[in-house]
Amino acid sequence: MFSLASIPNLARNARRFTEIAGVLAKYGLAEFLAATDTSLLRGRLKGPAGAALSGLKREERLRLAMTELGPTAVKIGQILSTRPDLVGPETAAELAKLRDDTAPDAPEVVRATIEADLSAPPEALFATFEEIPVASASIGQVHRATLADGSRVVVKVRHAGIEEDVRADLDIAMGLAELAERGVVELRLYQPLAVAAEMRRTILRELDFTREERNMRHFAANFAGDARVAFPRTFPALSARRVLTMEEFDGQSVAALAAAPATPEESERRTRLARNAADVFLEMIFRDNFFHADPHPGNILILPGDRLGLLDCGMVGRIDERTRRALEDALLAVASGDAQALTEQVMRLGRLPPGLDRQALAADVEEFVADYAGQAVGAFDLSGALFDVSSLVRRHGILLPPTVAHLIKVFVVLEGASRALQPNFSLIEVITPYASKILVRRFSPAEIFGRLRRSSRDWNALFETLPRDAAEILRRARDGRLDVRLDHKGLDGTVNRLVYGIVTAALFLGSCLVLSSRVPPLVFGVSLFGALGCLWAIVIGLRLLRAVKRSGDLGGRS
Repeated sequence: MFSLASIPNLARNARRFTEIAGVLAKYGLAEFLAATDTSLLRGRLKGPAGAALSGLKREERLRLAMTELGPTAVKIGQILSTRPDLVGPETAAELAKLRDDTAPDAPEVVRATIEADLSAPPEALFATFEEIPVASASIGQVHRATLADGSRVVVKVRHAGIEEDVRADLDIAMGLAELAERGVVELRLYQPLAVAAEMRRTILRELDFTREERNMRHFAANFAGDARVAFPRTFPALSARRVLTMEEFDGQSVAALAAAPATPEESERRTRLARNAADVFLEMIFRDNFFHADPHPGNILILPGDRLGLLDCGMVGRIDERTRRALEDALLAVASGDAQALTEQVMRLGRLPPGLDRQALAADVEEFVADYAGQAVGAFDLSGALFDVSSLVRRHGILLPPTVAHLIKVFVVLEGASRALQPNFSLIEVITPYASKILVRRFSPAEIFGRLRRSSRDWNALFETLPRDAAEILRRARDGRLDVRLDHKGLDGTVNRLVYGIVTAALFLGSCLVLSSRVPPLVFGVSLFGALGCLWAIVIGLRLLRAVKRSGDLGGRS
């Protein structure tokens, strides 16, 4: 047992931590504190509060507790909803329901924030500025405005004081992660400190609106000239760390479109929109290695001309070349029904636990491939397949990289948004052709040239150092100073057995000579030392035979 006060992040924010622990206790979620010194919380841990909570599942109670704890907990819950390999698919699905609606700041507070960051009041920066926000989320609120040239824009303003509150809550989250890593052996495999650090990094990046502004410009550049999709134009001169000014999109939400009746022509249009959305996100992932990580229906608008308007680019994902190739190989393995190749890619992508049962993993992957290989493409349940993959890797203790976990969430949410437009839409029908596109791209001249260019630096370094290293080896050989070190592993046991055999044989032969020569002292006419030597040689010989049979190490296991 150890004291909570020994964790600096918890001791520094003891008051807020006590409040958090009280809420967790209220919802029956404070069991992890049982192994610690809870003097800091005495009187707070009273168990579930009433029958209204007792009938709820643990996942539902966790969602309600995070909602009550405020914006930081909601953000943490939303991030954890992308990590079914950590929290389990059921918990991830429940946390995905978290909504981050927050009471807006007062007009004078918003005005002060804009003036502090942009060095001028709203009336000097905008032709008009609506003080009543159109929306207010956990991090910021959105106001309509117009520029001097008549352009309609929206101004996203961060809530005052939220950064200090978020940092304090994140410190507590880091402390709880340290508590879990110290006190719960079973959780160490999941690296709670590393996960907490990743969440901290993600949330703090969302607090900086200059990052979101750069993300929007990056997406706009990647899809320049693409008539299927649009990203809001940003205004860097009217944006800062706590203020983001961007073009206002005038379009119809996916939810509103889905609620309207669909004629045959409208159904065809919705299928086209859903396919466009899927194509755009797949190009982000497999072409650009940079993708929008939160494609829920509220962030997708249908603009005039049936263009898709993507909003809220604060949460993005980046894929490195190694991960992209592993994902492509996994997609190719699924497309060809190759369970062995898929198993190899799962192990390549994830962090493997010590003592992984690879045969059991291969058997589970083979069963997974067999279950889904027979499904018709049009009826393929992608969300169910990803749900099963998450359960599979978690069951074997495999940790997925955050980027891969985000991708799983993107596919699930994107399929949901697409089916909101067209209930019969199959995302896998759009994904499957990418297998052939991947092969075409890999063997294209541009891709081959790119790989050669990337490897040219290594070859150049080798050619630069090889003559010098070869000359040094020849110089040392000529001067008689060339040393060759040979490290052999796994021979110690063999050498030990060889030495034991020689010593045993020598002891036995010597003892037999002593015995036959009747060397005194004699006991009943038998040489005492000769008999003891023979007996000891027999014992050592039997021990050696046992060790050889077990392939053990005589110095340790036998």
